Amino acid sequence: MSSVAATSRGTTAQPFSKPSFDAWLQARKEPGFIADRRRKAFALYEELLSTPLNPEEYKRVDLRTFRPDVYRPVDASASAPAALTTLMQDRADFSGALVHVDGRCVSSTLDEKYAARGVLFGDLSELLVTHREQLEPYFMTRAVQPDKDRFAAWHAAYWTGGTVLFVPRNVELDVPLYSLIAHATDGGADFTHTLVILEEGASATLLEETASANPDLAGLHAGAVELLVGRGARLRYVQLQNWNGKFRHFAHQAGRVEADGMLQWTVGGLGARMAHIHQDIHLDGAGAQAEVNGVIFATEKQLLSFYTEQAHNAPHTRSDLLYKDVLRDQARVVWRGMIKVAKAGQKTDGYQRNDALLMSRDARADSIPGLEIEADDVRCTHGATAGRVDREQLFYCMCRGLSEYEAMHMIVEGFFGEVYDRIPVELVRETLREAVERKLGIG
Repeated sequence: MSSVAATSRGTTAQPFSKPSFDAWLQARKEPGFIADRRRKAFALYEELLSTPLNPEEYKRVDLRTFRPDVYRPVDASASAPAALTTLMQDRADFSGALVHVDGRCVSSTLDEKYAARGVLFGDLSELLVTHREQLEPYFMTRAVQPDKDRFAAWHAAYWTGGTVLFVPRNVELDVPLYSLIAHATDGGADFTHTLVILEEGASATLLEETASANPDLAGLHAGAVELLVGRGARLRYVQLQNWNGKFRHFAHQAGRVEADGMLQWTVGGLGARMAHIHQDIHLDGAGAQAEVNGVIFATEKQLLSFYTEQAHNAPHTRSDLLYKDVLRDQARVVWRGMIKVAKAGQKTDGYQRNDALLMSRDARADSIPGLEIEADDVRCTHGATAGRVDREQLFYCMCRGLSEYEAMHMIVEGFFGEVYDRIPVELVRETLREAVERKLGIG
């Protein structure tokens, strides 16, 4: 991550320099405990700038053209642009909904029956202050930690709001929640954060979507997602990444699952010019389970990169990862997956698979599965496939009256169908399917 100066009126200003950070922090007027955490994270960020990134993770992600100082921290927008308001109207069937624009929450709703039972669903900037005792012990302490690398420290210093979901012990949410994280400032840097906490025996479903207010906005998102699932709790989390084609997207995302808990985590990777996501799953208690699903669709010259890790830290744990990639034009998708089993992880059942469907000769998919096993009584397997669209299938469909576009649509739908079938909530499943259909119509 190099530093390039931006010039204005003959002076040089570096948006993420120490003087700029101090001025930005002073203007926020936050409580001392938040400001102190930011200062520590910024000092760590400056230190990590000189520390090489993990070559195994980043060697296929070309950062030579990435210039962080051409972006600037955004000033929070006062209202949601019309395009985003329309999108929200299409999400009226959820039991609660949040809209974040440029790091500020501009709309928040939650069904009263859940609020009365102690559920928190709202803006991180506000709730971390008003419910400090409940939230601070979890915030960037157990899942995503600032010292992971320079991107994590950068985010910890500059995070600007985001989504909080806190579900108390044994409370079950039977209708999904929805969160929209939107960007509306050209050249702005967004650092929104998602923190989900389910206490023992709780359950919830959250669909979160990222989007640009219009297709011409350039921008950067350096985000984080933390999913903390208590003993016997069940969380279904879907993140639909749908930035425009001028966006760069970096994210550290981590889930931790305690004994007998279950996390179903589905990723929809559709947007961004370039994206790199570090996704960790930690199974920390006996009987913990995780199912990780990915629907990736890359077109034009997109580069979408995913580094996933399934860490089995306790006995009798199970993880199942399935990523499905469709690539068109000159797009490239990179997936590097790792199953790690600690010595305590006896009786582990771990599986990972990545399948890629190439719709053009110039598309490229790199799939690198891996295992690191310290226990001696486990079942861990992995697999990866890549291939082009079967021209005979295409010809067969077109001979029966379908256009080439319609035939391609059917093939892509069938390829992604295995992931769709894993999502039991129809409202969430159809939202993801519709987003893929819109992407298929591009170009």
